[in-house]
Amino acid sequence: MPLALLARAALFCSVAMPPTTRSSRMLRAAHAELNPDVKEVKCESSISFELSKPEVVSSVKRKNVKRVLEVTEENLKKKVGIVPDIEDFRYGKASPSLVRLEKKVRVSSVIKAGAPENWEAILKGIKNMRLSGEAPVDTKGCEKAGSLLPPKERRFAVLVSTMMSSQTKDEVTHAAVERLSEKGLLEPNAIVRTDEVTLANLIKPVGFYQRKAKYIKEASKICLERFGGDIPDSLNELLALKGVGPKMAHLVMSIAWKNTQGICVDTHVHRISNRLGWVFREGTKQKTTTPEQTRISLEKWLPKDEWEPINPLLVGFGQTICTPLRPKCDMCGINNICLSAFKESSSPNPKQKKIRSS
Repeated sequence: MPLALLARAALFCSVAMPPTTRSSRMLRAAHAELNPDVKEVKCESSISFELSKPEVVSSVKRKNVKRVLEVTEENLKKKVGIVPDIEDFRYGKASPSLVRLEKKVRVSSVIKAGAPENWEAILKGIKNMRLSGEAPVDTKGCEKAGSLLPPKERRFAVLVSTMMSSQTKDEVTHAAVERLSEKGLLEPNAIVRTDEVTLANLIKPVGFYQRKAKYIKEASKICLERFGGDIPDSLNELLALKGVGPKMAHLVMSIAWKNTQGICVDTHVHRISNRLGWVFREGTKQKTTTPEQTRISLEKWLPKDEWEPINPLLVGFGQTICTPLRPKCDMCGINNICLSAFKESSSPNPKQKKIRSS
């Protein structure tokens, strides 16, 4: 090839080709000049090469897009986890705009995954009803125990109150705490020195008062020996105490340590959550049968900033309106969206005899 033609070809390629390939094209042209047997370098071949490159990039983009689509579809069925290897997927065509769209849909679906219909309106309605009057839990709940004591002593009072609260009304538990306080027994040293029978008589008529007196005395001894008179500050250590279950442990962590790690589910929260259709047994659409099942189901969708207030909120609602037997649906502000509204209110009095049809 004449030198002038070579220079012209190089000039044309410098304009037509991207900078990333310019030097390689010029070297190939020079190599052709030095080797006459080699065919001339044509710009058409360069153009053909450049067209193939976007195809590679496009293929990679398709792979990335399909991975987002596939993972999004999978995440609707499973919890969000580690993205699988790209080799695990088959890829199809998709435009880059779908990537942004799918990312938004994926985040939204994760936040709202499993949340029951109208839960926000229901929760707001219950909060409004709870503002209109005081329930026993508002003045005599476990969080009121030792409210005037120093932090360390108050934590112990909360633990004792919580251990007595199981299957016992708030008014009864609060009265028992008051009697212990009057005798100077809201302190682990004093409880350890008190015999079990005296302790049981003081907390009577708390449900299972004899067994609870034994557990409270054992817990007091552990608090002295292992925690310097304070109470355990972790769920596992609280659960290791006899007489302390998940509901009590979560309540103590929230009230005493201001560290909410889970929802405290008692009989009211358990009952109302099922009436509202908020909870189901794992992998089914059947109601939960235990408070622990209810806790696990609630924690899957209820925002964490509602975990602490949901207990006193539903407890008070259950004490005043959504009562265990014949709930006051006619007084309820959410009876138009509650799944169980008026389904239990009209149940016949069990003392009345059924009229047999002839």
